[in-house]
Amino acid sequence: MEAFQSEFANLIHLCYYTEIYSIKAVPKGMRQYNMGLFFAKNTYKKIIALICAPLLLVSLCSCGNESYVDPHAGMVSVSDGKGGEMWAPLYDDVPMSSFSANDFCSDGTYIDYSGTQYTAKRGIDVSEHQGEIDWQAVRDDGVEFAIIRAGYRGYSEGKLFEDANFRKNIGGALAAGIQVGVYFFSQAVDIAEATEEAEYLLNIINGYSLDLPVYFDWEQVADVGETRVDSVNGTTITDCALAFCSIIKNAGLDAGVYFYRSLGYYDYELDRLTDLIFWVGAPADSPDFYYAHSMWQYSFTGTVKGIEGGTDLNLMFQEIPASSESSSPSVSPEGVVPPEVTMPSPSE
Repeated sequence: MEAFQSEFANLIHLCYYTEIYSIKAVPKGMRQYNMGLFFAKNTYKKIIALICAPLLLVSLCSCGNESYVDPHAGMVSVSDGKGGEMWAPLYDDVPMSSFSANDFCSDGTYIDYSGTQYTAKRGIDVSEHQGEIDWQAVRDDGVEFAIIRAGYRGYSEGKLFEDANFRKNIGGALAAGIQVGVYFFSQAVDIAEATEEAEYLLNIINGYSLDLPVYFDWEQVADVGETRVDSVNGTTITDCALAFCSIIKNAGLDAGVYFYRSLGYYDYELDRLTDLIFWVGAPADSPDFYYAHSMWQYSFTGTVKGIEGGTDLNLMFQEIPASSESSSPSVSPEGVVPPEVTMPSPSE
């Protein structure tokens, strides 16, 4: 626009000085005629200027009023878990997390919560991939709860399987006085398969008393090549979670959904899942997932006595009623560190 204004001014100046020089260039006796002609032309130019000025003004105004489209409208800046930020959908009807980073600290093994808004319990989630577990040693190390994989659907052929160590794990955990919940690793591609998975899981856990929810854990498996769920979109994943959890709730059990940052932000339609319990896998020094969640998985490679190798570590939160808040820490023994749910091995 500045360039246009400059060219417009130059054009007017050029016309004016062209006329002046043309008058000076003729003999003195003819200047009277040329002056009359000059003023006639000059009047014409003024008329043209009067016509062009409003057009120029309209042009300038329209350029200044061009609408700006915010590329991040309807989004919120969140942690990407790598020290940076990313944009995620903003849901007005999904509660925000109220955790404060100042209320979390690590002892080098576990992360503890020292705030007063919640009570926090230390936990793990395990599957057959953890091998044989000494559950009494796990309990003696301060672990208060375990989310145990009951079964899974294979990511290639799509068959349903019971976790090979489920019955050993749930029996050992309960005997050691550890609270127990379960999860099912889903590879459902539609509501029918999600319903089938829920019914299959209920059959597996029949006869066991659970203290904690049943979680739907749908994930895409990495570094294994093409899988059966590669083209499943977020709406379908959300539909599957709702179908699975509906079956679980109808059986009289609490139901929840597990997801990591990207799956929660970019695939799940979280505003449709607000009746479910959120379990978030977001390794960090403190919970950074933008929306409220009652369980936080903060490490995928934690160490716990009684388990060889790495295991997932979690903190489970329960809000303290306002009337009973105290200034004393509300953390379980020492601390906790949650990781991501164990994936099926590539051979499955």
